[in-house]
Parts: sequence; structure tokens; C-alpha cells
Amino acid sequence: MSLHPQPCDRGEAGLEAAIDQAIAACGGDTRATIRALIVANNYLENEVAELMKAVSHAYARGRFQTYSG
Repeated sequence: MSLHPQPCDRGEAGLEAAIDQAIAACGGDTRATIRALIVANNYLENEVAELMKAVSHAYARGRFQTYSG
């Protein structure tokens, strides 16, 4: 996996290329690839949870205005 993720192409070809890149980044070890993806996913889930708390906290303090259209 690259340190600078690139946007995935739409469609099956882009997905297959991303899979090949992930496996290659782990030296061809599919088990290590799955482990790395699970760790990355857990990290991102934690980041989303923290951001949601921060936004909710700021919203509750009136730092964000609702858009009424």
C-alpha cells in the first residue's frame, strides 16, 4: 500500500489493480495484506469516531450554523 493513496478507478479493473497493489506492498503475502487492511480499517474507524465527536461537540457549542436553504 502506498503512503500516498490514489483515487481508485471506477469499475472492476480499478478494484483489481488496487488489490494487486495491496498484495504487492505486502510482498505477495495475502494473509499479511488482510492483516494490514484490517489494521488500516480500524484506524480509519477510530478517526471517524473522533471526528464525529469533535463535530458534535462543536455543534453543541454553537460553532456551526445550520443551513436553512
